Amino acid sequence: MVKRRKRFPGVTKATDRHGKTRWRLRRTIKGRRIDCYIDAVFGSEDFRTQYEAALAEPQKKKTSGVAERTISFLIEDYLGSRAFKELAQATRYAKRLRLDWIRSTIGEAHYQDLLPRHVTALMDRKGGPEAANRLHKDLAQLYKWASRQHGYTGRNPTVEVDRQKIETDGYHTWTREQIAQFRAFYPSGTKERLAFELVLGTGAARQDAARMGPLNIRGGVIRYSRGKTGGKVELPLAKLPDLARELGVHQENRDVFVARKDGRPYTTEGFGNWFATMAQAAGLPTECRIHGLRKHGAMRLAEAGATEAQIAAFLGHHSHHEARRYIAAASRMTLASSALDLLTNLPNLDGGLGKTTLQDTDKKGIK
Repeated sequence: MVKRRKRFPGVTKATDRHGKTRWRLRRTIKGRRIDCYIDAVFGSEDFRTQYEAALAEPQKKKTSGVAERTISFLIEDYLGSRAFKELAQATRYAKRLRLDWIRSTIGEAHYQDLLPRHVTALMDRKGGPEAANRLHKDLAQLYKWASRQHGYTGRNPTVEVDRQKIETDGYHTWTREQIAQFRAFYPSGTKERLAFELVLGTGAARQDAARMGPLNIRGGVIRYSRGKTGGKVELPLAKLPDLARELGVHQENRDVFVARKDGRPYTTEGFGNWFATMAQAAGLPTECRIHGLRKHGAMRLAEAGATEAQIAAFLGHHSHHEARRYIAAASRMTLASSALDLLTNLPNLDGGLGKTTLQDTDKKGIK
């Protein structure tokens, strides 16, 4: 019997430091030891790309005295570090794009020469307060990296620049009417309805929902680990009848629940963009995105009286910070409603209250 050759030699299932099950590559090639995680669906194009990149011979760093004092050097050094590689795939992708923008804009500048006014000017060039604040955060992290890894003791210009105020609660939270409108447009059994119930029922972020498949269901419980934080989520399907119904309708033998037309998994961005397009086709506004649907799921728990720990468990958060925001918003609504109820208990001031009071006073003989 001929032994079948492995498709990806050196790859095994492993549990990382966050308790998340991932694919780990461990090989030694020409004395070079390779030990890293591959954050993609096994066998997918993205998986193969990461696998081949890990096996490829790394390029040697350029180390000129001038280059080591530039923003570009800091960025290159950080991108090649274990700290960056251990971030979730979606986080790495977004962060790399932001750092590439910084590098293309001020990469040749020496980081010791950057002044607060330069940071402010860069923030003003971004598309809004959220993007500006992310830039502020990325620059601050680069200066921390310079301090920790290269002994930089000079000025950190970000310390003297305040972040911009944000007058919004972030992503739009879907309303009950919008939930009903989407369901009315996409009937049970459609791919769009399955994706909708999957996100609403599990509270999964787009990167997690895009990867979820039959292997995530065991013993009537749907389980997954958040790609961003490693937080584990376990939800009994018996408590999610809408999702259970849609999963029962879709019996295709696929690696993921919601796949592209060719059967391959969506990328994180692809899944989010596809869902946004389907929501707009249903007549919903452009702000109705996947994250807002996840927020609706958390908000309805808060309105039902769920605790911080319960909401954090639903969202897969280690911290209760976000859960407190949902509970606070639900409490404001409840308090406002109960305050309005007080109006219904006021006496009828137009019903002769003054006359009644005078008559009662005369009866008591008080002048």
